[in-house]
Parts: sequence; structure tokens; C-alpha cells
Amino acid sequence: MDKKKNYNLIIGVIALVAIILLIALVGYFVSKPRPTLIQGETEGSEYRVSGKVPGRIEELYYKEGQTVHKGDTVARIDSPEVRAKLAQARALRNAAQAQRNKAMNGARSEQVTAAYELWQQALVQEEVMKKSFDRMARLFEQKVVSEQKYDEVKAKYDAAKAQARAAESQYNMARSGARKEDKDAAAAVLGQADGALQEVNAYLDELFLTAPADGVVSAVFPKVGELVGTGSPVMTILDLGDLWFTFNIREDRLHGMRIGDRLTLSIPALDGRQLEAEVNYIAVRESYATWKATKENDMYDAKTFEVRAVPCEKVEGLLPGMTALVVE
Repeated sequence: MDKKKNYNLIIGVIALVAIILLIALVGYFVSKPRPTLIQGETEGSEYRVSGKVPGRIEELYYKEGQTVHKGDTVARIDSPEVRAKLAQARALRNAAQAQRNKAMNGARSEQVTAAYELWQQALVQEEVMKKSFDRMARLFEQKVVSEQKYDEVKAKYDAAKAQARAAESQYNMARSGARKEDKDAAAAVLGQADGALQEVNAYLDELFLTAPADGVVSAVFPKVGELVGTGSPVMTILDLGDLWFTFNIREDRLHGMRIGDRLTLSIPALDGRQLEAEVNYIAVRESYATWKATKENDMYDAKTFEVRAVPCEKVEGLLPGMTALVVE
């Protein structure tokens, strides 16, 4: 009986120890800290298409979800004000061109002929007065006429010479055209008109909005017929060739992560496909709300850092907003 009791006691002790060990193992696995899950999302470059000219949306050539290429016309704006300014600029340019032609071409042939005739007439008058003055000078030397009469004839002769020189200058001016300063001024006015016309043509080009990069139209804001102001976004284009992953990681979980490190990521939306990405940006978040107070545990206030990583190769089907998980 004693042997049987001792045997039962041993069996009970062994069973008790086994139960204690089982409970300990279960407690260990239950209380074992799970690996920290670092979750982020995919982001991409977005371009907002907007115009410099206010107007009304005349036509939209693309819808949301459609693919566009750099330089494609995505929308057209109608602006009657720009068309009116174009007509004004063209009229001013034509007027400036006419003024410049007038300055460069000089006087008309009829005006040149008239100036020449006046000059010849002045030369004849000068010749007549010269003869009169020569006769008067001989008579004055012979004391036949008074000094006053001599002075009167000399004054008329000097006036005839001055008139002939003036007529010659008028003829030369009519033949050579406008002064250099007038020509330069006319050319400057024409250049100013050309600049104004180029400015209006530049605004005309802005009526056709083009895609700044290859991508997919992610949003279209106005509808056809609606008014848009200067700089108002018309649509957003998402560049699928420039994607990256963004993670918000508390500093005590960075574990010495540095720029250039490679991460293995899992994309749930792509059936858990794994890929490699290289860290290219690490910076503390600006907001105080990203801090985590831990001082009650005799520790420190942990800040949150933004970590970005770019995929090492192009991933088909990867879209902005998809979740990315760091595989430990």
C-alpha cells in the first residue's frame, strides 16, 4: 500500500509540475511582445494645372482616371477680354509701323521737288542781289552814293545769301528724311508695340492649358462653362513615375535607421507583394502632437520622425494611398 501511495504521489507531483510548466509556457507566449508593426502609405507627385488668364472653361479634353502625356492640351479657356486686347495691340503695332516707315522714308517726292524749287529761287535772288551790291560798291568807292544807300544794299545782299542757305538746308532735310533721333524714337515705339503684341500672344497661349508631366488625371475641379480665376486649379495630374513610401516612426523605434538603408516592404493591396525600398529622407515632424509623453515612466518625450523611402524598381499596379508594411 505504501508503495502504491508513493507512486500516486510521484505521479501527482509530476502532473502538477507539468501543469505548471504548461501554464508558464502559455503565459510566456501570450505575454511575449509582438514585433512592432510599422505601417505607412504610398504617395506620389501631383501637379496642379492652372492658367494665368481668367475666363470661362470652354472645353475639357480629359476626364478623371485618363492618362495624359507631357505637353498634351487638357483644357481650353475662353476669354473675350484677351481677344479685345489682341485687336488693340495689333492696331497699335500697325500705327507704330506706319510712323517708322514715315521716318525712314523721309518726305514725299513732291515735297522734295518743292524744296528744291525754293532753293533755286533763293539762289537766283542771291545772284541778283550780288550784282546790285557789286554795282553799289563801285559807286560807293567813287563817292557817287551815300554810305546809307550802300549799307541798305549790303543788308539786302546778306539777307539773300542767308535765305539761299536756309532754302538749301530745307531741301537737304527733305531729301534725307527725318533726323536720326526721330528715326530712333519711331523704332523704339515700334519695338514697344511689338512687345505689347507678344505679351498678348503669350496670354493667348495660356488659354490652352497643357499637362506639365506624364501621369493620370486624379481630379477635375470646374465644369465646362464655369468661370475660373487667375491661378485657379483646373485639374490635378498624378505622376505615377514618381512614387515613394511615407512612414511616421517614433524615435525609439528607429533603431539607428539612416538614409541609404534598404527596407523590405509588403503591399497588402498587391496580395502582399514584397519589394525593396531605399530610405532617402528622415526628419522630425513639426507638430507637437506627434510627441509621446513617457516621463511618468522615468523616460523621455519621444518624438515622431517622418521617414520616406523610394522603391528600388518600378512596381506595376502601385498607386498612391496603398498601405505599405515594413517586414522585420
